[in-house]
Amino acid sequence: MTLETRIDDDWKTAMKAGEKARKEALSLLRAAIKQKRVDEQVDIDDAAVIAVIEKMLKQRKDSITQYEAAKRQDLADVEKFESSVLATYMPQGLSAAEIEAIVSAAVIESGAKAPSDMGKVIALVKPQVAGRADMGEVSKLVKARLSAAV
Repeated sequence: MTLETRIDDDWKTAMKAGEKARKEALSLLRAAIKQKRVDEQVDIDDAAVIAVIEKMLKQRKDSITQYEAAKRQDLADVEKFESSVLATYMPQGLSAAEIEAIVSAAVIESGAKAPSDMGKVIALVKPQVAGRADMGEVSKLVKARLSAAV
């Protein structure tokens, strides 16, 4: 079963069960997936669905921060709920040791020696950690590793 099929099935289940908030969160996800399909005019695989979910989670995280700063806890709670629904479709995260091993292997494979080679390393690391690690944190780790090599 594809991830998109699972999302559709869960949406139908939420609709039948009267879970309005969950159905709405899944409706937003389904719409984003459909938009990606229309924009790119291609079939969407699980990796593309995960990329859509990552983008939506990042948007929710930013919104939560802004709502809490504006003292709008009611809106922040809605975003938190949507984030929890979206997170259920993400693959199991990588441990810090696993990420470190992937980065180390990529540095060796790319022959990177300085921070200016960061793009080469990220290009090798990103497909391996997509959806399973925060790319911001991975980027910091790669930068620190290459800065120490100088």
